[in-house]
Order: sequence, then structure tokens, then C-alpha cells
Amino acid sequence: MRYLRHLIAAWGLLNSGSNQARAHPLAAARSEALAPVLNVDFPDPSILQDSDGKWYAFATNGNGKQVQAASAPAPQGPWTLLDTDVMPDPGPWTTGKNTWAPDVRKIADGRYVLFYSGESTAGTPGQHCVGTATSGFVLGPYTASSQPLSCPLDQGGAIDPAGYFDEATGTRWVVYKIDGNNKGNGGDCNNGVAPIHSTPIMLQQMSADDWVTPVGSATQILDRTDADGPLVEAPSLARAPDGTYVLLYSSHCYSSAEYDVKYATSASIAGPYERGAAPLIGTGDLGGLASPGGATSAPGADRLVFHANCPAGRCMFYSGLSASKDKVLLST
Repeated sequence: MRYLRHLIAAWGLLNSGSNQARAHPLAAARSEALAPVLNVDFPDPSILQDSDGKWYAFATNGNGKQVQAASAPAPQGPWTLLDTDVMPDPGPWTTGKNTWAPDVRKIADGRYVLFYSGESTAGTPGQHCVGTATSGFVLGPYTASSQPLSCPLDQGGAIDPAGYFDEATGTRWVVYKIDGNNKGNGGDCNNGVAPIHSTPIMLQQMSADDWVTPVGSATQILDRTDADGPLVEAPSLARAPDGTYVLLYSSHCYSSAEYDVKYATSASIAGPYERGAAPLIGTGDLGGLASPGGATSAPGADRLVFHANCPAGRCMFYSGLSASKDKVLLST
């Protein structure tokens, strides 16, 4: 996802037009406005429950930190923004700034892995690659690997990684986006002018031992269509109670009123994935959200966090989730 630019002004424009936004029947039934659970700029949130029962959330750089963190006794909150930089040094292959979309996962031996989008020192200025970092503590500090996990700069780079542990098979994975719109020709999120570049969602199996070593090559499991506007991004995987794999992702440009959260389902982790008939969350839903996106599901596909525009920037919101082969619904 793109870094925050003029977002407070954009929030006002989006809210003023929210009564004309698309209707999303799965989320629009709520009459009162859904309030943020963390009312600060906290984009691209991910969540993790640690072994002590406490919940932690991590977010894109902001508030003076490269990787932000917050904690809560329950996923619904109350959330507290922590005065700690989880990963102050994102690694020698990065510029040391503009670290996006962190996702933390715990390995069985008690260590933690942080996946993130680091701004590369190679390629065109501003291009990102997917990196990994490890720590013995959930809040770090995390030590970044010396090389990125995925760095296809000739295709635009890679962003928005999210780890996934498949309990059914004991395998570990990462999903991420190839940032094709970074190579675009201008327009909406730099990819609104033909020829339009693909922005595929990739699935990479990882070592079951360390979650930082790739196993084989990455596989494409989704790509943008005309209905997605310039891109798809922000993938997150979970497995529903009936065994269905649920892929959450966002489409359209983060700075537009069309930015949303969509989903696709599959009987196999590698796909094929069938897209949902309608977006899960869009502008105007849940009492008037503006540009919701960047959703991450907790294991079990029973709850999620996401960001939406707010006066502070992009605040974190929470919702329950009900997922199966036949339907994916919010349960706020």
C-alpha cells in the first residue's frame, strides 16, 4: 500500500461523498458508525495473540517509528499505542525509512518472525521489497535478514507480506503482492493509463523450521481484473472452520473512495481462488467508513483488523468474521 499523502484532506472529501458510495450488503446493515479501536494513524495493521493471552498489533511506519506496535487484553480492545520501535533498523538492503505493512508470526520454538515491505536501495527510488526479521521477543527489537525475501524490481518490487501457518498440513507460507503499478504509466495509483500492469498476489512456501527460508518458487494465486481498478494488494490468508482457505485482499487505489476489502475462497491453499460476489467492506459501510483496506485476519478466520480513513490518518478498526465455503460475512 502507498505511504500516507494528503490523507487528512482526502478523508474529508471521502466522508462528504460517502452517501453516494457503493452499497456492500454484507457490511452495510449496521446503522451506527463503527468506531476505531485505535484512534491514531496506524495503517496496514496486523494482529497476533501471544502465549500470555495478550494481543499485539503492528503497523506501517508512523508516529516516529519504523514499525509501530500496540497492545490490548482482547482484539476488541482497549488498545494502547506503545512507545517502542519494533524494528528501528530494517536492514542493510533498505534505505532505513518507509517501512510498510509489518506482519508478526510466532514459531513453535518461541521465536518471532516479522515480515515487512522495506524501501530498497536498488532500482528506482521508492521501490520496495519483502523482507524478514527475527526476535526472541514479540516486541523486538527485530534483526533484519541481510537480503530481502522477494525483490522483483524489474516488475515493480514486492510489498504487503503476510505470514500464514497451515495447521492442517504443518506448513508455513507467506503471501505478498508484486507491486506492478510501480511500473505503471500514470493515473490512479500510477496504473490507470494503458497498458495496465498486472499486480499479482503471490504465495510462497517457507521452511517449517525458521519461516525465513523459502521452499521452492512462489506461485501466483490472484491478479487484478478491470473490476479491481489499478491493483490488488494487502493479501492475508486464513482457514475457516470447514477447511476453506480465505484470502482477504484490497482493490482500487488506497487514496480513492473505491478502496475496499474483498475476499476469495479455495479448497486448496494454492488455489484456484473463487472471488466473492461483492466486496466485504467498502466506503460507506458500517456506518460510514472511508476507504477501508489492509485487512488482516487472525488464525481461524473469525476476526480481522483493517484501517480506514480518520482525522488522525488511517485508524485501526476491528470486526468479527464468519467464514465458510459458501459465504464470508462480518459479524460486528
